Amino acid sequence: MQELNLALATIAGMILVLSLLSRPVDHSWLSAPLLAFLLGLLLSPQGLAWLDPAAWGDSRLLMEEVARLTLGISLMGIALRLPPKFPLIQWRSVLLLLVVAMPLMFLISALLSYGVLGVPWLIAMMIGASVCATDPVIASSIVTGGVAKENLPRGFRHLLSTESGCNDGLAYPLALLPILLLELSTGSAWTTWLTRVWLWEVGGSVLLGAVLGWMGGKALKWAEAKNYLDQPSFLSITLALTLFVLGVGKLLHTDSILAVFVAGLAFDQVVGGKERGEEDNVQEAVNMFFTLPVFVLFGLIAPWAEWLKLGWSGAGLVILVLLLRRLPVIMMMRHRLPPVKEVPITLIMGWFGPIGVSALFYAVMISQRTGEEIVWVVVSLLVFASIIAHGITASPMAKAYHRHASAQTSAKQDA
Repeated sequence: MQELNLALATIAGMILVLSLLSRPVDHSWLSAPLLAFLLGLLLSPQGLAWLDPAAWGDSRLLMEEVARLTLGISLMGIALRLPPKFPLIQWRSVLLLLVVAMPLMFLISALLSYGVLGVPWLIAMMIGASVCATDPVIASSIVTGGVAKENLPRGFRHLLSTESGCNDGLAYPLALLPILLLELSTGSAWTTWLTRVWLWEVGGSVLLGAVLGWMGGKALKWAEAKNYLDQPSFLSITLALTLFVLGVGKLLHTDSILAVFVAGLAFDQVVGGKERGEEDNVQEAVNMFFTLPVFVLFGLIAPWAEWLKLGWSGAGLVILVLLLRRLPVIMMMRHRLPPVKEVPITLIMGWFGPIGVSALFYAVMISQRTGEEIVWVVVSLLVFASIIAHGITASPMAKAYHRHASAQTSAKQDA
């Protein structure tokens, strides 16, 4: 009980401090996820040894469920933050990022893992599938907050948000494919993947999310028309909808993470969530409260000894994945992505595809199901590197882009 109270006090204290200092933190190179990770490290057995997750039970199972909850809360926030019609207007760009860019990032990451670490191909596929999605939590440092809104174009921020919202759930079938190939014969694995995984677990999640989100939106409009709804109730409805979809999706054995994002989009089409300015700010506050603890937990259970055992191979893989997993793909596709067609913003889009909570979720799921510990070790190392690399570059790169855009505008006016 003392450890529980200590965990509550430290996490709540961290959120309180970050809330009070949100503007200085937003303008600094220290991102909130990085600070949360460092707090977990400080309290862990490798630090002050005040908290030991191993004494709480299965720390990996705890990480899987906390990550799933974190993703659900974050994806609902993204869906409500987007202009309702943006995914429909930019459907070609979104489709390219999901159908072309994401599989390429999966293959590049898998090939790098196979070549650098020398692991079997199926293990490399598991690593590639875990890290191919763009993390919505770490990406929020480049799409939300004062620095992002003041320095970066809205089209870029909305496109990155939409991509991170969709591909977190769509990484699920990619993660399942090598697991099925390991567990079943090749023919049975492909049949199961194409039928059960894609048709039911993915297709069913889209249908489930769309129906529940639409029903939730209609119920909210009905309550407003009857004057049954107080202002604070909007937050409780969206939070309850998130948890309801997560729970129902899991019970029905569908991709519950994708279902939440679809539910948020459907809900937003009905209620026009972007127009609710104050409620949108409250939703962002809730996101901070629910998303930072997962990084504290990650700091508590980070496998430092196993990372060190990877040696120079691990360090080389980190560098190659950060540089080659996404940037060349986005640069190759930039002429077909109107919101990021110009080279400077393409570079930012290519760099900011952070590896985070979704990677932790899939790495734990895969290692728990297959017993392949190397997947957790490698993916968690890549997440750690991404928290640092993308956290410390978000604000400086946003400001650098703004200076470049301002200089370009001044040059055109002078001409």
